[in-house]
Amino acid sequence: MEKILGLDLGSRTCGIAMSDALDMIAHGVETYHFQENHYGDAAKHIQKIVEGNHIHTIVLGLPKHMNGDLGERAQISIHFKERLEKMMDVEVVLIDERLTTVIAANQLIFADVSRKKRKKVIDKMAAVEILQGYLDGQRR
Repeated sequence: MEKILGLDLGSRTCGIAMSDALDMIAHGVETYHFQENHYGDAAKHIQKIVEGNHIHTIVLGLPKHMNGDLGERAQISIHFKERLEKMMDVEVVLIDERLTTVIAANQLIFADVSRKKRKKVIDKMAAVEILQGYLDGQRR
């Protein structure tokens, strides 16, 4: 079965989530750490995941400003999308990721996860939020 990958790209980390076989539920895979702005390393890591898990679509968070403008971080995500599409035969969908990290942080706080542990999983949880939002939108 083909699956969908969700990504929350930062300057030093990439939160990674994956759909279940039915494309209904997103679950966290990992937070991948790389040297600041070395997006090629992150892309190669994602390529290994795609090849090993029959991924047909990648959902990449697009960090818009609250007013909807696209800043530097959004431009980095757009370039990363283009890089992934050149490296692999997958569709990369950009979706608005505003507030996903806030939602993920609030869920972890509600679950009484310590600040130290939250820092380790926040990017992975944001990727889950990005992917789950996409999956929910596909079912409408």
